[in-house]
Amino acid sequence: MPMAPFYEEFRDLAFKETRSATVRGFRGLPDGEYAFLEYYCNEPGCDCRRVHIVVISRDTPGEILATISYGWESVEFYKKWAEDESAGEDYRGPILEPFGQQTKLAPHLLELFKRVALEDARYVDRLRRHYRMFKQVIEDRHRLQSGRKRKSSKKSGGRRKKKKSRKR
Repeated sequence: MPMAPFYEEFRDLAFKETRSATVRGFRGLPDGEYAFLEYYCNEPGCDCRRVHIVVISRDTPGEILATISYGWESVEFYKKWAEDESAGEDYRGPILEPFGQQTKLAPHLLELFKRVALEDARYVDRLRRHYRMFKQVIEDRHRLQSGRKRKSSKKSGGRRKKKKSRKR
């Protein structure tokens, strides 16, 4: 599923509401500030109700330290969504994203995310709100582009009515 950063659609809000954590003496992590950047699915029609959290550090800008996948719905929801009885656990909860970038710090950053971010109900609600906002933009854009494609195809590729010839 294709993912895109929340900040591409909501730059100011993302800057204001991106969660970060400053750590000192956290087991397995160098002291410093870590930011949790939100990425959401940008596939029209998809309702996966998940976010990928890309973790970066102020000390190593541009380097992705971990990619965490977080799905907030029930296992039953994901089984139905994936149309696979065995897939529910793969989409639910915070896990290190199997296809995402990871470093040796990733397991510790996952633990930090669980302790700092997910224990805050307001933050989890914010992720859900950001998901809905992001998906609305994707759906609106898709509807607009689909409408343009239909209109343009009528003009260029559509059949024209033949003009009736007039007899004089």
